[in-house]
Amino acid sequence: MTRIYRLLTEDDTSAFCHKVSLALSKGWELHGSPSMAFDAARGVMRCAQAVTKEIDAPYTPDP
Repeated sequence: MTRIYRLLTEDDTSAFCHKVSLALSKGWELHGSPSMAFDAARGVMRCAQAVTKEIDAPYTPDP
């Protein structure tokens, strides 16, 4: 088994929640705590959440 990792990012809107919920519905698991930071250039808050998933294949960076 291989554990793969993704960092989901989005502006602090419902789109971020939907992105995380979609990943969870596809078998991804939360990894660590969410993070927020202010993007001064755009004047918005940004959110990030790491997720991981076990797969039955060797890791490859190809899509």
